[in-house]
Amino acid sequence: MPLQALVLVILAGLIHASWNIAAKKAGGDARFAAFTGLVMMVFWAPLGLWLGVQELPRWGRLEWLLLVASAALHTIYYITLLRGYRKADLTVVYPLARGSGPLLSSLVAIVLLGEQISALGVLGIAGVVVGVFLIAGGPGLWKATHDPARARRVRKGMVYGLLTGAFIASYTVVDGYAVKFVLMSPILLDYIGNLVRLVFLVPTVLRDRPAAAALWRQQWKYAVLVGIISPVSYVLVLYAVQVAPLSHVAPAREVSMLFAALIGGHLLGEGDRALRLVGAACIAVGVMALALG
Repeated sequence: MPLQALVLVILAGLIHASWNIAAKKAGGDARFAAFTGLVMMVFWAPLGLWLGVQELPRWGRLEWLLLVASAALHTIYYITLLRGYRKADLTVVYPLARGSGPLLSSLVAIVLLGEQISALGVLGIAGVVVGVFLIAGGPGLWKATHDPARARRVRKGMVYGLLTGAFIASYTVVDGYAVKFVLMSPILLDYIGNLVRLVFLVPTVLRDRPAAAALWRQQWKYAVLVGIISPVSYVLVLYAVQVAPLSHVAPAREVSMLFAALIGGHLLGEGDRALRLVGAACIAVGVMALALG
């Protein structure tokens, strides 16, 4: 993996972990997703309009189909993720989502997009997957706990994490194809995609405006933070995909788990820090193997 791509992925990982922690603390639903989308629309409007004037006239049917597919997958992913955060711990949902998604997208990139990966790269993916598993709770995920409520919460976290991962893999492949083979602008793909996502999300806000206004007063700080920084993390990843194989970039994104393990566990008090640090070390080694392989 080129150094340029690795730097982009590491920076994106730090930003990604930060906004996921903010989303967890907000405890929001589809309305929170709408709030963040509206913030993103307003804050990034100058850049979106500037690029749109230059590129949109060149878009054809394929570009718009990819955009709508991407927007739909991102919307379902975000709503599923937020629901998982309400039902379970971030340190279960987030690692399983981040681990299963890149693994699936890497397999699709290798099988369907014809990408090549070395033996060292395969070991790197394995290191990332093992690290994610350990951060999510390790063997304890499969064992019953003495606390039935805790057991249910872990199981819900596993279900929502894996389901979210499936949608991550889906939008990663669609967006990777769009920017790498169709040569769509990563920034414009994300910005216009957000406008399409708002078509799905805004009705949830309008359905009960007083309730939505009350939620906005509670969640606006988190919504502003997520709306401003979350596009940056994903656009950096899309630029990395343009210069490096998707099968390398997708697992390398899990460097965000290093930051989630160190920051999220401390801020959210979700325990098992030693095991998660071991998992974070596995991810670091895996990412380095991907960079070299």
